[in-house]
Amino acid sequence: MLGPGLGGGEGAVSPGDNYLERIAKYVPGEVLAFFIFINVILEQAVKTGGKTAMMAGVPVTTVAQGALVVGLILTPFFIWYLREEGDAWLTNAFVSTLAFPFWAYALGAVGFDDHWDGNLAAILLATFTVVSGLIAPRARRPKKRKEKKASAPSRPDRPHLDLVEPTSA
Repeated sequence: MLGPGLGGGEGAVSPGDNYLERIAKYVPGEVLAFFIFINVILEQAVKTGGKTAMMAGVPVTTVAQGALVVGLILTPFFIWYLREEGDAWLTNAFVSTLAFPFWAYALGAVGFDDHWDGNLAAILLATFTVVSGLIAPRARRPKKRKEKKASAPSRPDRPHLDLVEPTSA
């Protein structure tokens, strides 16, 4: 859903976060930090062993692609884990999961070594970041109260009489 003033139409409801706040929230920072740690280890293995480097009998590039998949899977679970009451965590998880490969590519993931280009990485990341800020969660509709069904008809409230003690007037 596009944010208000960006083609969202008259029915669009203003979400809690503005454009820049949404961009910041959609960056899967904690998962990227984990991924950077793993990627640096893999990058060092490629530098010392070349493109045919192995880790426990498995090619480093395969391990690197596995790390990409793990990061992609961890992102929505991490967003779910951090959710709070009233958060649009599904939207956040969806956009953050889409953002992860763009960030991983821009950070020079070993899994993308054969296809990595710094200029393309910058263009893709900038484009995704600008577009992601346009994605605003739908406003929550107020929940309807469930009316209690009474088994017996209730009497309307009547004015109550005040019992006043007689005075000596």
